[in-house]
Amino acid sequence: MSNSSSTLLRARVDTARYMKAEQVFERLGMKTSDAINIFLAQVALREDLPFSVTAHPERLISDAEQGHNWNKAFGEY
Repeated sequence: MSNSSSTLLRARVDTARYMKAEQVFERLGMKTSDAINIFLAQVALREDLPFSVTAHPERLISDAEQGHNWNKAFGEY
C-alpha cells in the first residue's frame, strides 16, 4: 500500500466514549487519527484483532484483591 494515498474513514460512535478516548489520546500526545492508524496497522500486521474478543471475559479483580495476591506472592511492599 502506498503512503501517498489515504482514505477518509467515517464511523458513528457514542459521543461520551469518543470524548473520553480523545482525552486519553491527548495525554499520549496523539490525535484520534493516529490511534486509528495504529489500530489498523496492528490488524494488518497480525491479520487479526490486536486483542481478544470473547463473550466470556476473565473476571477482573478489585485493587484490594490484587494487592492481597501481590503480598501473598511477593511479601509486603
